[in-house]
Amino acid sequence: MAKTVLITDDTAFMRMTLKNVIQKNGFNVVGEAADGEEAVAKYAELRPDLVTMDITMPKMDGITAIKEIMKIDPNAKIIVCSAMGQKPMVIDALNAGAKDFLVKPFDAERVIEALNKAAD
Repeated sequence: MAKTVLITDDTAFMRMTLKNVIQKNGFNVVGEAADGEEAVAKYAELRPDLVTMDITMPKMDGITAIKEIMKIDPNAKIIVCSAMGQKPMVIDALNAGAKDFLVKPFDAERVIEALNKAAD
């Protein structure tokens, strides 16, 4: 059965781009969220196998959303996908529970590699 994915990004174009890459590679996108609050609510409702998470978003940032999702499910598999490539952000995201960190603009193969690695 295809692994389910929740895509979180405040930019509709980025969600669409990620969705296309992810679906073409056999994953099932079960939901999209435009901010951290929505991501936490949708995670609780949908319980996807994997989550892609932006960092800089309105209402609730990605680091906070990762922490909230990890409270719901300590085994959540979250991959940060953000333009914020600064080292402190990467460390914060990984410490919060993220499995990997992709820097935008991302390479489609790298996205799939990260999802496959996290899904194992």
